[in-house]
Amino acid sequence: MGISHYIKEIGRGARGARPLSREQACDLFGQVLDGTVTDLEIGGFCLAMRIKGETPEEMAGFLDATHARLVRFPASERPLVVLPSYNGARKLPVLTPLLALLLAREGLPVLVHGSATETARVLASNVLEALGTAPLTAVREIAAGEAAFAATELMSPGLKRLLDVRRVVGLRNPGHSVVKLMQPGAGACVVVGSYTHPEYARVMADTFELTGMTALLSRGLEGEVVSDPRRTARIDGFVRGVRTELQAQQPGTDPEVPGLPKDIDVATTADYTRRVLAGELPVPEAIATQVRHITQLASHA
Repeated sequence: MGISHYIKEIGRGARGARPLSREQACDLFGQVLDGTVTDLEIGGFCLAMRIKGETPEEMAGFLDATHARLVRFPASERPLVVLPSYNGARKLPVLTPLLALLLAREGLPVLVHGSATETARVLASNVLEALGTAPLTAVREIAAGEAAFAATELMSPGLKRLLDVRRVVGLRNPGHSVVKLMQPGAGACVVVGSYTHPEYARVMADTFELTGMTALLSRGLEGEVVSDPRRTARIDGFVRGVRTELQAQQPGTDPEVPGLPKDIDVATTADYTRRVLAGELPVPEAIATQVRHITQLASHA
């Protein structure tokens, strides 16, 4: 056992590294999640993959290993909408809680999952808690019309340990990609994915196709899956791996979004979210469009 022979393949630099097969990637990542390898090997794996980058086949293998070990949420009455939230707010309010609650209002079970991978950012979990949604303490069925939040370690302590490597080495690793693609539900799921860098959109899209997932993919807001309310981004939908363009990207940025606050603190963001849900402020059109597309995907999941 051990992963040194895999590190030898992926650790030869951006040009010399060789990609792993899906089966090899599954074996490697499974050993990392199980904690059977040394800290030195984990560091070598993380740095090698950071330089090389993940292929869709490797991502599929990492997901295979993750799903085999994940404590999954029981199947709900309707497909579970999955909103990964690992970035939080930096310049604009974190609007993932608004997206989650709008989807729940459509009668869908919604799971937001995440952990703090960035320091000094306002997290979706903070805003949800201010709105009365405390983090789950156990894995259970998410009811139709309910929005819930689960910390990563509730589903996979091994994955949380891998995410925490970033605090030591200062760089993201494959764990940060896996959490944005994984399906934490035992039944039908709609995974809402986002990217910041366009080149990563291809890897995510190819992975959704390769694994046969039902998902929505678009450029997110500061790393969050919610749409940027100032822009009209390209949106792609996947139904059991079959891809369809749902919205074309349009140029330009709206200078003002009605009611969107300038401050990003928890209290201000929670107040804005409440007012939008109450109808006192309009739902940003980009987010309303995102809700419609996710709801439609859920009907086909």
